[in-house]
Amino acid sequence: MTKLKIIVLFILFLGFQNTGTTQSQRGFRSTDEIMHQVPDSLTYSTDDLANYINSNFFTQREKARAVFCWVAENISYDYNNLFSLNENQDSDKETNEILNTRKGVCRDYSNLFADICGKVGIKVYIVGGYTKKGKRVIQNPHAWCAILVDSIWYLTDPTWGAGYIQDTLFVKKLNNKYFKVAPDKFINSHIPFDPLWQLLNYPITKQEFTDRKPGSKNKKYFNFIDTMLIYDKQSKIERLLSSSKRIESNGICNYLDYDNLYHIKFNIKSYYQKITEEQYSNALNYYNEGIFLINEYTEYKNRNYLPYKKDEEIKQILDNISDTLNLSLIQLEKIENVPPTLEKNKKQLERLVQQALADLAYQKVNLDKYLKTCKKYRETLINSDEK
Repeated sequence: MTKLKIIVLFILFLGFQNTGTTQSQRGFRSTDEIMHQVPDSLTYSTDDLANYINSNFFTQREKARAVFCWVAENISYDYNNLFSLNENQDSDKETNEILNTRKGVCRDYSNLFADICGKVGIKVYIVGGYTKKGKRVIQNPHAWCAILVDSIWYLTDPTWGAGYIQDTLFVKKLNNKYFKVAPDKFINSHIPFDPLWQLLNYPITKQEFTDRKPGSKNKKYFNFIDTMLIYDKQSKIERLLSSSKRIESNGICNYLDYDNLYHIKFNIKSYYQKITEEQYSNALNYYNEGIFLINEYTEYKNRNYLPYKKDEEIKQILDNISDTLNLSLIQLEKIENVPPTLEKNKKQLERLVQQALADLAYQKVNLDKYLKTCKKYRETLINSDEK
């Protein structure tokens, strides 16, 4: 091959590369231009924004880009609330507030991005973790998103995609580097608390992320796709429990890891405490209902069982009361790991229920005697029971 042919081929190669890049940029540009034309009246509701996107775009790639573009270009970072990341915030309130103020921190960006993505048909999860720039780990929690586009998982950081901080001021500048990033690239600057959200078959540890050292070549394979399928079907408490285990196995490297794990375990403890309180409350309600029914039965008995009911109907009254009181015991038996503040009340309620059941058994014996007595003598039997 002559020197001239080599030069020509090289130029053609560069041309193809530039064409590919240009086409990619053009793809973004056409989507972005449409998002620049969103009527202002449609930008104060995620429903309105989602409807606009659904009306103008058809592919998941376009829709994901449209959401990223609008959020990154229209929301400014609220530097004054840099340290306000709160895992307990109400997402709905945040979404409304951020659209009104056009300001937010990373959690706000992620919530807004995720809300709109969900409404345009893109599967999305908000991910919590921390980041680093260069060799320095940023000692502040961060939030970003995992999105499923055309059956492939990507990671997107709408906060870093919106601009950067310079001398305590936010400089708005769209950064495509943080849109739809491959997980093996994203891990260079972002590490989630839960290794599941690395979206890698061989997750790195927090220590490896911090030290920038390669991990062991003999790492255990982690099937994150299957794990995510399980995650989709789990309840909130099941997710917290499994996440806690994964986080601990991945290693605790700094106070951010400790704080996050503490928060998860606190939520787990709070969940079970709430369940315990609900079970005790249910048990108490069943007991009170049982006592109310016993009093009703006593009044009915004192009226000489008037208005008239069939014998089997009268028996059923006491059987229903028995069932109600037993439901109280069932609820009490479900209570595990009873906190000291509730232990005394639980034991007292158990005694009260057992006493009520004993009294009810006595009432059943008397009722059996009553029903076996000739009807014209029954009133006499009732009066003798009262004595």
